[in-house]
Amino acid sequence: MTRQHEPPSSLRVLLAEDSAILRDGLAALLTRRGHTVTSVGDGAALEREVARLVREGSLPDVIVADIRMPPTFTDEGLRAVLGLRSRHPSLPVLLFSQYVETRYASRLLAGGAHGVGYLLKDRVADVRDFVDALVRVAGGATVLDPEVVSQLMGSARQDDHLERLSAREREVLGLMAQGRSNGAIADLLHLSYGAVEKNVAAIFTKLDLPQDAADHRRVLAVLRHLGV
Repeated sequence: MTRQHEPPSSLRVLLAEDSAILRDGLAALLTRRGHTVTSVGDGAALEREVARLVREGSLPDVIVADIRMPPTFTDEGLRAVLGLRSRHPSLPVLLFSQYVETRYASRLLAGGAHGVGYLLKDRVADVRDFVDALVRVAGGATVLDPEVVSQLMGSARQDDHLERLSAREREVLGLMAQGRSNGAIADLLHLSYGAVEKNVAAIFTKLDLPQDAADHRRVLAVLRHLGV
């Protein structure tokens, strides 16, 4: 989606998950698909592993992290991710949580939405969907579960610019926030690709997003949509 690049066919994945069953299961399914996985069980171990990799001159292609991990099972995973993103802004991160935590998602997105994902464990029914999301995040996309988008919208501050959008433009913007490409949006809404492009262009214009912005306008539009 935004600032995307072609990720390597074999990703180096750093997985932070306290549930041994889920951690081993995710590692096994990703390994079967040709990816290399390093696993840790808490936020502190996640930070130590990244520090070790930095000393060796490398970073993982993508981090998958739960939000609630030991010792308090509140926000250890998120705080570790936020710290890592502040030190390594281009480091792709996919939060894989059982809960929708709007304040956490807002904090993560506010630090830059490139290469950020947030999926809910109970809603990922297809392994291919999870792997596809992981690859897209590794390539720089923003991928958010529709329920995360919905709850972020519900808690967002009012933005007068959004009132300028038509119902169709809001629908398109909501799908953009889920990480959908223009082609995917066209298929989902039964529109032509050109019609989607016109809606996207209208969104950028109505939200007064500058053409020379350092961040891509697609991400800026999504952040505006989510009230971040």
